[in-house]
Amino acid sequence: MTATLTPDHLDLEAARLYDTAAWQQIVTNWQYTAPEPTPRATTEAAETPNPAGTETGDWRNLLSAPVDQLITDAVRSIPAAPPTERALPGRIGAILPDRLHTWRRIGQADVRPSTHLAYTRQVLTEWGWQNQPYKLRNGRGARCVCGGMLTAHRLGYGSTDTMNQAGAWLITELRHQGWTGLIGAWNRAPGRTATDALTLIDATIRRASHAGQ
Repeated sequence: MTATLTPDHLDLEAARLYDTAAWQQIVTNWQYTAPEPTPRATTEAAETPNPAGTETGDWRNLLSAPVDQLITDAVRSIPAAPPTERALPGRIGAILPDRLHTWRRIGQADVRPSTHLAYTRQVLTEWGWQNQPYKLRNGRGARCVCGGMLTAHRLGYGSTDTMNQAGAWLITELRHQGWTGLIGAWNRAPGRTATDALTLIDATIRRASHAGQ
């Protein structure tokens, strides 16, 4: 399957994932706020006499949510660690067909979607960004956003599933910004710049990492 992947294929797979009910549940609750609990101190005071005038509540009454829920929310809010630096192949590597890089995947562990996007950013920064319609790269080896994600995957930074999830996070961010089309259409829109592409990826990394992905 890896040999037949294209930027357009990735774009469509990410869009299908974004449209699933399971994904909508993830992105709906990526910033979870617990409802305010009924203070136990008030309830206990109404039910239990306290003639000595001492406080009947404890420190838990000062919390806005149960302790286990606060711990879960805190862990989910920790941003993903930045990727371990791995130098990209040089300029010749940029213009080689991506299939010639697939050996670099051997022995590489999977990464989170936000980490995959961080490597995608590295590809677009070091090898360049381009927006020729329906082109993985230009003659200098610069990639479009989907092309950068595909290249990061071929270089060993994330499985196919991780890459598709990263694409779905990109679409989530685009929807948040008001764009209703696919990633490729956004990338090749008139007036689009490399700065726009990197800014989009940075915003998506923050969104995915704060959701624990």
